[in-house]
Amino acid sequence: MSVSVQADDFDVGAEINAMSQGRMDVGAVVTFTGLVRDMADGEKIADMELEHYPGMTEKALANIESEANSRWDLQATRIIHRYGKLAPGARIVMVATASPHRGDAFEAAEFIMDYLKSRAPFWKKEGTVDGGKWVDARDADEDALNRWS
Repeated sequence: MSVSVQADDFDVGAEINAMSQGRMDVGAVVTFTGLVRDMADGEKIADMELEHYPGMTEKALANIESEANSRWDLQATRIIHRYGKLAPGARIVMVATASPHRGDAFEAAEFIMDYLKSRAPFWKKEGTVDGGKWVDARDADEDALNRWS
């Protein structure tokens, strides 16, 4: 299990290799990488700024990672979430799950992402030509999380 909350960018390929190198018990690695879009709700986005509470955020991500590992047969997991000011096209988040079987890897990755979108303690502010605005949770994100209850 591995969680990182960091300002620095990450290399998805290197992360996948680190999870699976020398592992003969892994039959599937599923990854999701979230990027900063340049448009949201019809508005041009100049940047996105993410804030968090150090310590609390890592603990919350470790808890959801642990929950995923208790629900599915996983050999390894990796969650990376960035903070700070990010430009369009920048990587924000990566979730990777490794399992003997693809079904567990896919479901666990989706579960973790649904949690991150709805419950992870990050605050996001989109920078636009008209200034900045905080991003609220969307009903669709809550609905996605509720299916795991």
